[in-house]
Amino acid sequence: MTRQQGQQSKTEHSDDKWDSEDLATVRIKVLQGHTDSANSCQFIGGDKVLSSSTDCSVRIWNWRTRKCLRVFENLHKVNIPQTSADQDGKKFITCGWDKQVKLWDSETGEKLLEKTHDDFLTCCQLSHDGNLAAIGSDLCKSLSVYDLRSGDLVYDLKNHHGSGVTSVKFSPDDDKVITTSMDKTAKFFDLISGNSTVKLEGHTNVVSSCSITSDERKFATASWDKSIRLWDVATGMYRSKGPSVMSGGHDGSVGCCQFSRDGLFLVTGSYDMSIVVWDVENNVQKLKLQGHYGWVNDVAFSEDQNWLLSCSTDCTVRLWNIEESDKIPIVLENKKSVGIKVIKCSKCGKPFSMSQMESFRDVTVCVFCRLSSPEKPWLSFTDTPEGSELAADVTPT
Repeated sequence: MTRQQGQQSKTEHSDDKWDSEDLATVRIKVLQGHTDSANSCQFIGGDKVLSSSTDCSVRIWNWRTRKCLRVFENLHKVNIPQTSADQDGKKFITCGWDKQVKLWDSETGEKLLEKTHDDFLTCCQLSHDGNLAAIGSDLCKSLSVYDLRSGDLVYDLKNHHGSGVTSVKFSPDDDKVITTSMDKTAKFFDLISGNSTVKLEGHTNVVSSCSITSDERKFATASWDKSIRLWDVATGMYRSKGPSVMSGGHDGSVGCCQFSRDGLFLVTGSYDMSIVVWDVENNVQKLKLQGHYGWVNDVAFSEDQNWLLSCSTDCTVRLWNIEESDKIPIVLENKKSVGIKVIKCSKCGKPFSMSQMESFRDVTVCVFCRLSSPEKPWLSFTDTPEGSELAADVTPT
C-alpha cells in the first residue's frame, strides 16, 4: 500500500541546504524518514532515489529537495533486505524474510506479481530492461530467475552455492547473473546456456557484494575479510596471475561496492561505518568518507559521478557531493605519493587525474568531454599542455 508524502521529517531542507558546514569540500545531504535500518539504495532517474528498510517500507525521494515523494508501507511482514528498480523507475521489486518476492508499480503502488519461496530471501535485482528478476536465498543457497512478462520461474537453482547467497547482479547485457555467497565465492551463471561458467575463489571470509564495469572487463568482489579484489574477467588473466587486492581502506568487513560509470573508480561501504572511493587504475584509495553512525549497507555512484549514495543501519540515506574531491589536500597527497598528476580539463575546466607515466603525451581533456566529442583528437604532444594545471597549483578549500 502507498501514501503520498505523508508525514514529513522535521529536518527537511530545501535543495540549497546542506548537512555539513557550508565550506566543506565534500558536502552531504541526509534523507531521514525510515524508522529502522536502511538496507538498500539506488539512483532512479536524474533526481530520484529508491530505498528499502527493515521497517518493511520502500521510499522514493527527490534527493535534490530531500522530499519523500512516496512511501510504500507494510510491503512485507518482516525485513526487506533489498529493493531494485528498472532503468526508468516505473516498477520495482522487493524481497523479504517472509519468503516472498513482489513486483510493484512505483506510481500507483499496485502489486503486479507475488511469489512465495521455501526460504528466507536475502537479495534481489531487476534486469536493466525490467524483464527478468534474480533472487537469492539463505538456507536453500539458491538462485531463482523469473521472467516478469509471463510470471514464470525460468531457473530455480537449489544449492547454487555452498552457503547462503549474499548478492545477485545482472551483467550489463542481461545475459548473465552474478552471485556472491557466504561460501567465500562468486559465480557467473549464463542465462542463455543455463550453465555456471565462472567460479571465483580467494577471499578468506564471506563475499558480500560484487560489481562489474559496463564493458565487462573488470569485476570487483567485496568481502568480510576487509578486502576488495579486482578480477580481469574479460581476458581471464586472473587464472594465471590471480586478482589484484585492495586492502587497508576499511577497518571492518566490507559489505557493498559499485563501479563508477566509466569504470575508473569503485566505491565501497563497510561495517566500520565508512565509505571509501578507490582509484581502480592505480589500485589505491582516493578518498575516505565518514558520517554514518551505523553499518553502511549499500552504496552507489550517480550517472554523472558527481554524487555518492549510501544507506546505513543508522536509518538514514545520505548523498555525498564529490565533484570537487580532487581539490581535497589528502586526495592531492595520495595522488602525488603514487605518481598521479591532477590537471584541469582545457574544455570544461574541471580537474581530473592521470598517471605521470603518460606525461610525454598528455591528455588535456577529461574523459567526459572526450566521450561527448569522440571525433576530436584530444591529445597534446607537449610535456606541459596549454590549459592544464598541476595538482600543486590547485588551491584546496
